[in-house]
Amino acid sequence: MRHLLSPLDLSTQELEQLMDVADDIIANPAKYAESCKGKKLATLFYEPSTRTRLSFESAMLNLGGSILGFSSADSSSAAKGESVSDTIRTVSCYADICAMRHPKEGSAFVASRKSTIPVINAGDGGHQHPTQTLTDLMTIRSLKGHLNNLTIGLCGDLKFGRTVHSLINALVRYDNIKFVLISPNELRIPDYIREDVIKANNVPFSEVSQLEDALPELDILYMTRVQRERFFNEEEYIRMKDCYILNSEKMKFAKEDMFVLHPLPRVNEISIEVDDDPRAAYFRQVQYGVYIRMALILKLLEITV
Repeated sequence: MRHLLSPLDLSTQELEQLMDVADDIIANPAKYAESCKGKKLATLFYEPSTRTRLSFESAMLNLGGSILGFSSADSSSAAKGESVSDTIRTVSCYADICAMRHPKEGSAFVASRKSTIPVINAGDGGHQHPTQTLTDLMTIRSLKGHLNNLTIGLCGDLKFGRTVHSLINALVRYDNIKFVLISPNELRIPDYIREDVIKANNVPFSEVSQLEDALPELDILYMTRVQRERFFNEEEYIRMKDCYILNSEKMKFAKEDMFVLHPLPRVNEISIEVDDDPRAAYFRQVQYGVYIRMALILKLLEITV
């Protein structure tokens, strides 16, 4: 039995195989429609989610399986003080596989130690979000045709953004990757990511504070939200916030084949006018998330179609 707690739990070869299965699901959906008949997915979401939870549920339903679970801690026995360990032991009696989101880092790991079914980490605090990373990798491969030889711009909240941390961990394993880290000083990438992941893997990178400065060299721009509450004072936030709003004017600085990704939800960091740009790929990214999660469920349940 295997779990998915980090994107590093899968080798690059396994990632390629997963994406190949996802591509086959896109091409032949009927082939997979009954592959999980009789199987149940439990979605244990201790904090709010729209895309991730519904994406998992859609994935399992598309495979012919069924779903159960809860969408907030308040609607589970966690509100009564039940531990994650006890919850997963209980859920293991009801379901065949589970996806868990929790605000505390390491919660999915704790669950995996007590579970008798595969556990998928659907986000644990500011730590990891591996299935978003699978979605991001599949989106990039589908758009660019490969995952090597790319300059990736990561923009916004790089300090607390678990999607950014997971994606960096995954991409450093590919050849000729360069990162451009675009953020205010308050939200720069954590030292452990910079030193222990990027530098330790000899991946070239630069850090800039202005989005326009980075755009001309990027193959992929990965946007995230700059949150007002992360700043020490309101004046600093007001001074910096417009630097990280992508609009049509700024898109003029980008290559014709640069694509914009975003894990969503979007607030105001991407102007809606960008939605009509053919390089805006964030809603395609959402759709790819369903297919790659379908492939992952099949892999962890050891179902071959």
